[in-house]
Formats: sequence, structure tokens, C-alpha cells
Amino acid sequence: MSDLLLQRRILLQKARLYGILDLGYVAEKRLVPVGQAMIAGGVDIIQLRAKGRSGAEVLALARLLQPIFRGTETLFIVNDHPDAAREADADGVHIGQEDGLVPDIRKLLAPGQLVGKSSHSVEQAVAAAGEGADYIGVGPIYATPTKPDYVPVGLGLIGKVAAQVTIPRFCIGGIKRENLEEVLAAGADRVVVVSGILQAPDVTAYCRELKSRVGVKGLLA
Repeated sequence: MSDLLLQRRILLQKARLYGILDLGYVAEKRLVPVGQAMIAGGVDIIQLRAKGRSGAEVLALARLLQPIFRGTETLFIVNDHPDAAREADADGVHIGQEDGLVPDIRKLLAPGQLVGKSSHSVEQAVAAAGEGADYIGVGPIYATPTKPDYVPVGLGLIGKVAAQVTIPRFCIGGIKRENLEEVLAAGADRVVVVSGILQAPDVTAYCRELKSRVGVKGLLA
């Protein structure tokens, strides 16, 4: 294992709050200031999600964002585009179930970059871990407009996956400040929040509140 991969996995183990800069909610010209506000609020991982954009467009956006992560401990992940993640020197890429196997994705990355994979069932979570994913997403826990075609998996899946998968598990899908406590009570120690953060009047304050709540739960887990 390279030193860089080890460093990134250490940060990944510490990570509790994962945010997504989704162009469905944030205009391109706001990506950098919103990303900076999320970092200031203590978000541990930030993903760039630009559905429907070309690889070249995603790369340009990733290169625009990459400098704000320098000197921080916030990991920068690119959604769906391993080539863009490699060329922009991101910390890694996140893929869906339909995007292939983790070992094949790693061949498209630079040494030391992380691979996360979405899962929607215990079987998919176990398979992703077996492929060598560095972390998994588990969800959608609730209905979410960012994934309208996915049926919510519900709170019950959280504990089932935790019982069989030891790599970091980030619960995702409709999670906000208002329902965070029930997600944590169901066994989550890491969460992804999208619209709640991006639509908050004060992004930094919202992130700090989330981090203080999930962070305490995570440290006790």
C-alpha cells in the first residue's frame, strides 16, 4: 500500500460527515464558495456530482475545486468519472452499481486514490467490500429527489449492513438535520447530507451542527 493511500484511508476512517456538491442544487459559479463553506463547517468528505455533464466538463469543474482542499483534511471525491478524478488529482472517485467493478476502476486511477461504491442491499454492500472498495454508500434511506428512481431501503438496512461489512459505511438518501437522530439511532455512524446542506441559509453553521451530532455518535461507535 502506498503512503498516500494509507494517509487517505486514515482520513476516511475518521470521516463522519460527507457532503455532495450537486449541480442540481448549486450553480457552477457557486461551487467554490459553497465548497469552502462546507470545509469550514467541518465536512470530512466532499463529492462533486455533475450528472449529465461530459467527462471534459467534469474535469474542468474538478480542477476548479481541487485547490480549495489543499492544506485541509477534507477528502475530495469525484462522482462517476475516474478519468477526471485522476487528472484533477482528487482523492478518489465514487461509482454506482452500474459503473463496473472496483478493481477495474482502480486501473483508471492514479496509485493511492480511493474508490467508493453505492449499495442498495446487504448483498450489494458485501459484494462492494469484497471487490476492495474503500468505503460504501448505503441507501437511499429515505426518498430523495436526487435519486427519484430508487425505492428507499429504509432504516432497517443500516444495522444489517453494519453486521456484515467492516469498511466505512456512509448512509445516504434524504438525510437532513430533522431526521438525523433516527438515522443515528438505527446504527449509522457516518452520513451523507446533500440538499439539507446546499439549501441551508448558512451552510457553515448547518454543517457544524450536523458534525457535532454525528461526530459524537461516531466517536462512541
